[in-house]
Amino acid sequence: MPEWVSNCWYDFCSTICWTTLTVGFSMRTEGTRHVPRRGPVLVVANHESFLDPPAVGVACGRRLSYLARKTLFTESLVGKLVGSLRSVPVDQDGVPTEGLRTVLELLEKGEAVLIFPEGERTWTGQMQPLKPGIVLLVRRTLPTVVPVGIAGAFDALPRGVTIPRFSPIFMPPTGGDMAVSIGKPIDGKRLAALSREEILSTLYDEIQKARERAQRLRRKK
Repeated sequence: MPEWVSNCWYDFCSTICWTTLTVGFSMRTEGTRHVPRRGPVLVVANHESFLDPPAVGVACGRRLSYLARKTLFTESLVGKLVGSLRSVPVDQDGVPTEGLRTVLELLEKGEAVLIFPEGERTWTGQMQPLKPGIVLLVRRTLPTVVPVGIAGAFDALPRGVTIPRFSPIFMPPTGGDMAVSIGKPIDGKRLAALSREEILSTLYDEIQKARERAQRLRRKK
């Protein structure tokens, strides 16, 4: 579809997601100002749930490109919806080899891309070690890196569960309340100058700090 139509569709769906997450999960956000409005941006976040992509997209306030498993791109209504929202099909979660080239191309065009460097949704609610593919992206494109922390998505819709635990904003908290905290941007050149282990450690620590802020931001029972 024409770019202007695609942008309008993305903005419309973003509004629907914002309404659903705010009303249905009492989602709170902070740090939107930390996301650059222009230029290549690599948004990195912890991965708790299928609710993460729309939650981060809403919180960032900038149109993002996403990596999504090929199994979601089916003939079903959900598959068509995913395919219409700047999503890139890959064989698995995270940043697999086949997705690296596409992400590099998007960043070189000045796009903002969301990835979950843990590689898959958590089974326990805790962060997992980051996959090394993120290091190549940082070193090849030197993008501004924005760490994002998500809290509550695991409680609302953990892995293996199909029916979410709603926590409507007009009712007492149920534990399914969500929050997203966006950290200060990290200069890509400074990050790329570090060793592989230091890059992974720095990003893990920044995402974890953002996740802890998001946890404090959540509406509590």
